[in-house]
Amino acid sequence: MQKNYLEQSAEKYQAERISHWNPVAQKMRHWRGWGGYYHRRLNEIYACMIPQGSRVLEIGCGNGDLLASLKPVAGVGVDFSPEMVAYAKMCHPDLSFINANASQFEAEGSFDFIILSDILNDVWDVQAVFEHIRRFASQDVRVIINSYSRLWELPLTIAVKLGLSKPGLGKNWLTVSDIRGLLNLSGFEPIRASHEILFPIGIPLLAPFLNRFLVRFWPFNHFALTNLIVSKLQNVYKPSQKPPLVSVIVPARNEKGNIENIFNRMPEMGAGTEIVFVEGHSTDNTYTAIQEGMTRHPKQRCINLQQTGKGKGDAVRLGFAHATGDVLMILDADLTVPPEDLPRFYEGLVSGKGDFINGVRLVYPMEEEAMRFFNLIGNKFFSLAFSWL
Repeated sequence: MQKNYLEQSAEKYQAERISHWNPVAQKMRHWRGWGGYYHRRLNEIYACMIPQGSRVLEIGCGNGDLLASLKPVAGVGVDFSPEMVAYAKMCHPDLSFINANASQFEAEGSFDFIILSDILNDVWDVQAVFEHIRRFASQDVRVIINSYSRLWELPLTIAVKLGLSKPGLGKNWLTVSDIRGLLNLSGFEPIRASHEILFPIGIPLLAPFLNRFLVRFWPFNHFALTNLIVSKLQNVYKPSQKPPLVSVIVPARNEKGNIENIFNRMPEMGAGTEIVFVEGHSTDNTYTAIQEGMTRHPKQRCINLQQTGKGKGDAVRLGFAHATGDVLMILDADLTVPPEDLPRFYEGLVSGKGDFINGVRLVYPMEEEAMRFFNLIGNKFFSLAFSWL
């Protein structure tokens, strides 16, 4: 069966990561960067939360040193790099290691603790990873995550260029709020968050003072290198009502070339998906392309409207007025948001996790021509402003 756009993109992303991290795994056998103290401090932090003799699963285990330091009765590490897994098996033959994608691996039994240390910055789909690890969670599981703070993007980039840190590819810069939201959507309840490691260089007296004491206090805690979040399983919400009909409003202006893709890629959700096109004064026969698409796809619920006013807001209001669905969504016709992502918004809504579900583009890595620093600042400002309003 032919893979869809998201599956193809995920495979490409994964292949790029593997080709990058395999050589890094070879270099790590003789690595002498500044990361040694950072990883030793992480080992201490995790050891304070995870008793020896626990059943521990680590996603993105790397060379397995963190997992081994916890002395688990059953320890399983997962990593997508074959070279990294081979090195981990050589270093820690008493532990089990699996070479697999973080959202697709298989393991036996359930675990008391599931660790995701410095991996969320590098995975294709964070929510898919969270949803997958639920399968291996014991009833009283604690999922412990640490993830780089975006404030450290520039220092880490400089460290890589100077050869003081492991080289990496474009990262997902997730805030604590981002991670909490994704955990909630995936069936976990965040119960604790903290900021850790203010100074990642092991200078005697100074490093312990900064990383054990000063990092606990405002405003210094906001300058920490890594954010740590602990979560547990949440009670599962089971809706009793019948599945709703979903209407997807598609404002379209000069998007003739994307119309057939919209028909082909639009997922069925709930009791069915209705596409409501609102064509807005196009000069490329977009309206005709929609009519032809409706003829080619007679089984697809579809409404084709022509806008009389101007602007996207007017188009959306017109679409809402004619939609017959119980759930209303908006999809831009340029497909900068893949239609394959729409079921996530649907699941978040019908599962009771939100009354209004809004997506953002500010978490995962962007293309070079996409929103960069000043656009990012502007979008963050308007995001906070509209949230307050």
